[in-house]
Amino acid sequence: MSELIDYKCPCCGGSIEFNTKTQSMKCPYCDTEFDVAAMLENDEALNDDIPDEINWERSDGGEFTEEDGMDLYVCNSCGGQIVCDEVTAATSCPYCGNPVVFTGKLKGDLRPDLVIPFKLDKNAAKEGFLRHLKGKKLLPKAFKTEAHIEEIKGVYAPFWLFDTDAEAKMRFHATRVRFWSDSNYNYTETRHYALIREGTLGFDNVPVDGSVKLDDNLMDSIEPYDFSDAVDFQTAYLSGFLADKYDVSSEDSVPRANERIKNSTADAFTQTTMGYSSVFPEKTYIKTKSGRVRYALLPVWLMTTEWNGQRYIFAMNGQSGKFVGDLPMDKKAYWKYFGIYFGLSTALSMLALFLLSLL
Repeated sequence: MSELIDYKCPCCGGSIEFNTKTQSMKCPYCDTEFDVAAMLENDEALNDDIPDEINWERSDGGEFTEEDGMDLYVCNSCGGQIVCDEVTAATSCPYCGNPVVFTGKLKGDLRPDLVIPFKLDKNAAKEGFLRHLKGKKLLPKAFKTEAHIEEIKGVYAPFWLFDTDAEAKMRFHATRVRFWSDSNYNYTETRHYALIREGTLGFDNVPVDGSVKLDDNLMDSIEPYDFSDAVDFQTAYLSGFLADKYDVSSEDSVPRANERIKNSTADAFTQTTMGYSSVFPEKTYIKTKSGRVRYALLPVWLMTTEWNGQRYIFAMNGQSGKFVGDLPMDKKAYWKYFGIYFGLSTALSMLALFLLSLL
């Protein structure tokens, strides 16, 4: 059975043919010409669709025992499972603010491998909140005076840490654009390139939070953590704090870990493609080896406040002090600044047109 092969132009996507006069592949739409050998190599790269191979070996830290002296509290409202020591007064849920009730020991639950101890205390978290409010021109003035932190809890958030070495290959479509003019015309020349990057990358401690209740974007935003401070887990580090029990398994966290690794690979390889007018990633292939997953607790200060009937949640990295959280916006102030900006832009545009008319 015969097979119809349709070669596509990498520049405009049109069908291209072999040109007998130039002995090259030529696109009838954009008139771009390609060397036959280069075209076949590009076609082979396009069809090199190899699935990623990303496998993980989980390393668990063990199970909690009676000797660990840990208790489990369950929130009646959101169902959050909060771990703390026997003397911690867990009176409210750090996620929704509702009361929590004691339910029993943690015997049999997965014990973390690592923990990064808190470096910053509650006062530092309050100061971080006040700094977060400074310089926000669109923040309602009433919020600054009326908003008070209703709950502030130091929580050890559950994270899965992924370690692996990865063999990666990535293809980019790049362009170089050149402009010039003569007495009659303005010219633009665009050259197209297929860039191939291959290499081996090592990934250590790629974090993925293991809690449904913790907003992924919020947790990603307070990164990074310095894992040189990580130590083997001991229950003593939890004294006076809460610890959220994971409710997303390591297996269910794999897709997010894979995505973060692929994005990091793309960022690393993109840094090697400088000198082009534009660079667009087209395909990425990753094969991991010696993948390992560990369970860790990372320090987070969680704060909640309510204003105008809406609850706002803030988070601070308990190690570095990085603070994040959404704030309300004063719509009147927004339109005021928008009007000023629009007015200035219009005035500058009119001035530029007037100056051009004088030339």
